[in-house]
Amino acid sequence: MLFSPVRVGALQLAQRTWVPAMVPWRATDDGHVSANVLAWYERFAAGRPGALVVEATGIRDVPSGPLLRIGDDRFLPGLRDLAETVRRSSGGATRLFIQLIDFLSIRRRPDPDRFFAQFLEITAQHRRRLGLDEAPESAVRQRLAALDETALSAILDERELEALRMGARQRVTDVDDPQIARLPAQLPPLFAAAARRAEQAGFDGVELHYAHAYTMASFLSASNTRPDGYGGDLESRLKLPLDVHAAVRNAVRPGFVVGCRYLADECIPGGNDELTAQAIGVRFSGAGFDFLSLSRGGKFEDAARPKVGEAAYPYTGRSGYECMPSYYSDARGPFGRNLAATARIRSAVRAAGHGTPVVAAGGIHNFAQAEAVLAAGQADIVGLARQALADPDWFRKVRAGRGAEVRLCLYTNYCEALDQRHREVTCELWDREALDEPGIAKSRDGRRRLLPPRWNP
Repeated sequence: MLFSPVRVGALQLAQRTWVPAMVPWRATDDGHVSANVLAWYERFAAGRPGALVVEATGIRDVPSGPLLRIGDDRFLPGLRDLAETVRRSSGGATRLFIQLIDFLSIRRRPDPDRFFAQFLEITAQHRRRLGLDEAPESAVRQRLAALDETALSAILDERELEALRMGARQRVTDVDDPQIARLPAQLPPLFAAAARRAEQAGFDGVELHYAHAYTMASFLSASNTRPDGYGGDLESRLKLPLDVHAAVRNAVRPGFVVGCRYLADECIPGGNDELTAQAIGVRFSGAGFDFLSLSRGGKFEDAARPKVGEAAYPYTGRSGYECMPSYYSDARGPFGRNLAATARIRSAVRAAGHGTPVVAAGGIHNFAQAEAVLAAGQADIVGLARQALADPDWFRKVRAGRGAEVRLCLYTNYCEALDQRHREVTCELWDREALDEPGIAKSRDGRRRLLPPRWNP
């Protein structure tokens, strides 16, 4: 296998390098990273991929479910442990990036009785539509609780209905909320501080997360109608993502890599399409982003209705399927659904005179497929996540010419279902294998191993 170098910032990666984005893991609040997490990264790094991307790390000092955090200096010890583990295990061959995210509030779908008794703010409009202008508030609440959804749709406004049916969530367009109004001033220094911590912890670079259902993707989206200069036309929607990049770039050394992940297509009505994504790629390249990693979909707008007590999940609707396709598929199948769009975005970037490396991802799993992507010029770097989880020895096996021994991902999204329930993420291809192996780490219920058996060539 030949290796052609591609420059990413001041780092040399190989064109025949695959960049797996890791599934998220829980860190303790005091900044330490658990032994199981470190063991996972040790295992992936032992295969010596060109780079590892630590996924979805929150930049604020607020709880973030199962995600790692980088919003305070107390998280530095754990992040240093992670970086040192990867460097030691790979012999310094694997570059380590960390993905920085911001997210807005989303609440669980409420029990209807509690919603009407406690959460809904009763307004004059509710009273007028119910014909209860002079009634006590308790009577208004009781009347609302007795109505079916059809009747409620004539009483409640769109956001109130959403809060009842899906759970309330913030949007970047909620500029009447002071917290949302301040985002353009707050986010650049928060991202910059997080990037400085990543550099201090020993990472080689950061990936700014401008994709899916997170805050920065919402600013980029055509659905962003903010009237304050940060929404509306594309130039206004680009302002905050470019401001964040500039703040991060100024906060770290010149050789520290600063790239981003954004959407080749939002896959929702009224969202960014591929042509818009091409324009975004050209602007980002011109601004000096060190790489562009393309994903698609994964939005709240078309998410499935959650059960009472659960939060909406942005990988359950059509856009979610486009982001993470499974073997239950349409005629196109689950493999490489984002490649054509990625190739056209790369062509637009090149036509504008920029050489920014473009990362392709989504349903890429075997050597022939990945090699064909690079040979055809569809991308400069290939990323894979679920396949890397299915077989963290993928890289070693391919380099050794033992590709027939690779455990190929089945694309059942077994791993994603575990992650959605905040359970330890494993793969069905190996998590029940050799459960009697001495000293192995197991899931909390003891039914699954947390690391795949070692491959002995």
